[in-house]
Amino acid sequence: MSAAELDHGEATHGLIIPNADGVVPTSIEARAKRRIAALEEELQVMRQQRGRKLRKTSYYVSQGRAIRRVVTLYANIEDLIAENDRRCEEDWETSTADQNRLQHGYIALAQALPWIHGKLAEMDADDAEDMLKKIKKGADAARGDDTSTLKDLVAGWVNQSFHPSNLLTSHDKQSRGFAHDVCGKLLCPAEWDWSKDLVKIGIRDRMSDYIVSENSWPLFVYENYSVNSNNLEQGLFMSKILVQAYKAIFTSPSSAKDADGDGDGADILENNRRARRALNQVKVKTCVRFALSSISSWRTVDGDFDYEAFWNNIVDFFEDVPGPVARRRMTALLEWWTRKVFGKNHREDLTPEVVSKMSVTALAEQRRALEDAALDSD
Repeated sequence: MSAAELDHGEATHGLIIPNADGVVPTSIEARAKRRIAALEEELQVMRQQRGRKLRKTSYYVSQGRAIRRVVTLYANIEDLIAENDRRCEEDWETSTADQNRLQHGYIALAQALPWIHGKLAEMDADDAEDMLKKIKKGADAARGDDTSTLKDLVAGWVNQSFHPSNLLTSHDKQSRGFAHDVCGKLLCPAEWDWSKDLVKIGIRDRMSDYIVSENSWPLFVYENYSVNSNNLEQGLFMSKILVQAYKAIFTSPSSAKDADGDGDGADILENNRRARRALNQVKVKTCVRFALSSISSWRTVDGDFDYEAFWNNIVDFFEDVPGPVARRRMTALLEWWTRKVFGKNHREDLTPEVVSKMSVTALAEQRRALEDAALDSD
């Protein structure tokens, strides 16, 4: 190595001495590079955190869409949780009807979102509040989407089924309700005859003898839109427009075109469970009533009609039965709904004896017999 090279090496790798301020001088370029690298690393961490937060938000919002469909249409999620907590700490045998509804709602919530019970137990108060806020955002968005969808579809179904002289339009709600002859008939309480002018005038003028409230079953919930006054349960919740609405929300809008026959049976094993749960929460009936009415935006009370009380009446019809005979009728009604929406299924009839006579089992036995015959011949 030459003397010049040695001097250069000593200059390059010599003893580092700080200045008078105790700082080892570095170049501006070197400091800038390190600062840029640190900022890039910090930005990457922030992006990852934001990505995780957005994914978590999207997950909770999407999961929340099930709340207003299969859990509860009105009750706050916090009230459902509070009621379950109360029953863990207090005597619940003397609970009120409202408290029982909340508890049924919490059970439905835990079934619809199986992870939520554990999440609530492990989260602190702030995180739980943030999670519930996102879930409610998804829940309310789904309700808005469903009511908007039915507002459009119900107009077409009414026009197709009844051929009114004054056709309904998807964008106009003011012409619906009792002002429209067909909508008025479908909304008319079952105890009155809409074909009578006295009834129409009384309802439209809101006379005291013709108060339309949640205490009456509207005609649209009955099969063929007719009622047997001597047996008000006959045909209840078996109307075509309810089947169409259910299919539009829970399967697809296109499937609602065929509501007269049974469903096609697609994925029936899973859908049978889902249909029972969703029907018990009876959102469809409330949303159809809103779609037929003249009110333009979702609200709890329409004149003398309380939608939340109407919802509770339907829930009570299914859940607060007087005895085993009525329970069997409820089971039959739910089976009817499963068949109408998802088709027939006979899986329970596939006993071992029946399966033993089918071709898959027969072929397996034939193959074994051929194998045994070949071994015997050897």
